[in-house]
Amino acid sequence: LKWKQDFSKDSEASIEITTQFFFETAPLIEWADMLSANGITLPINIGIAGPARLQTMIKFAIACGVGPSLRVLERRAKDITKLIFPFEPTKIIKELADHSVNNPNSKIKGLHIFPLGGIEKASSFIENLRTGSY
Repeated sequence: LKWKQDFSKDSEASIEITTQFFFETAPLIEWADMLSANGITLPINIGIAGPARLQTMIKFAIACGVGPSLRVLERRAKDITKLIFPFEPTKIIKELADHSVNNPNSKIKGLHIFPLGGIEKASSFIENLRTGSY
């Protein structure tokens, strides 16, 4: 990341960091803070898994190597009522928004929605966020 940051400064390239999707905000915020503490100032776009069935989320989490975050999905799977409804990242987005308000110097600047449950579901979710329908 240091090399990329230096390259961005020495060229006309606009470089940002985009993360994989995740299911817990605390480790991600700690990671972003650690980058800042080490002089990395590139903007960070947070990868968010869009709405999807729990089974789909688990499949993608294993395939993409975000296994340590599976404990959140495992807790969700223990609640049978949550198996009926798709996972939606509303809580994660709210926690990140609260963090941004309380930490204006944070390098977390945007979101990248991974449409794991399909483009249509992700688009509807984004539109509902944009219009305040959630």
